[in-house]
Amino acid sequence: MIRYAHTNLIAKDWKQLVEFYEAVFECIPIPPDRDLSGEWLDKATGLENANIRGIHLRMPGYEEGGPTLEIFEYNEMPERPKIETNTPGFSHIAFAVDDVQAFAEKVIAQGGSFVGDLTERHIEGVGDLVFQYVADPEGNIIELQSWIKNRA
Repeated sequence: MIRYAHTNLIAKDWKQLVEFYEAVFECIPIPPDRDLSGEWLDKATGLENANIRGIHLRMPGYEEGGPTLEIFEYNEMPERPKIETNTPGFSHIAFAVDDVQAFAEKVIAQGGSFVGDLTERHIEGVGDLVFQYVADPEGNIIELQSWIKNRA
């Protein structure tokens, strides 16, 4: 069996980032809050004296047991390089929304920022896509997208 479980997002301030994802995308906290440390964690992470605090958030559109966004903060973290849409590695998380512009405005109202402009594109054989890249308050890139599928 294979099933997608979660995506981990390391935050400078996990509580602030949790509030953002709850307010904008209606993610639901799944208790308990985590406060993890010990030899087992050092072994798993390859770090010494690691301490992780955070929580899992159920992604919108899923029932209990669905995939989560795991927002964690470590006791010690290096400075993060500036992430662009073309930075190698995981680039962004995407949310399907009914109104891209309205959600982009919610992102801004909650302390996020614009990365690119609202864009529309017809993709032959697939449909019409409206999307925009934005960033959460810590600079993590989010794609907001809305599809109108081709009708057969």
